[in-house]
Amino acid sequence: MTVSAEQIDLEVLRKSASDACGLLKVLANPDRLLLLCQMSQGEYCVSDLEALTGIRQPTLSQQLTVLRDEEFVNTRREGKQIFYTVASKEAMAVMKVLYELYCQDGKDKKRARK
Repeated sequence: MTVSAEQIDLEVLRKSASDACGLLKVLANPDRLLLLCQMSQGEYCVSDLEALTGIRQPTLSQQLTVLRDEEFVNTRREGKQIFYTVASKEAMAVMKVLYELYCQDGKDKKRARK
């Protein structure tokens, strides 16, 4: 199906492109990708995220702050601990594609790239 120029609402397209760029900008950091990948498996407290990812303070706090400020994650406090979960369905969809492209092992990874 071919779309002609008059069928495209450029303002909508610009807004969508801007939203996509914002998402990609946040994801364009190895530590944030690692955190989101881990959190895609469930809810984790800060100390668990530090142990599982190897990201140390203060980098961990800085990256979690970015994810929180950009509304990619939700937080829940239990006593002194803060638990994080992925809130962005768009980020989860991109993470799924990235997992399929880069994280599958062996022949599955090669097959996914073809």
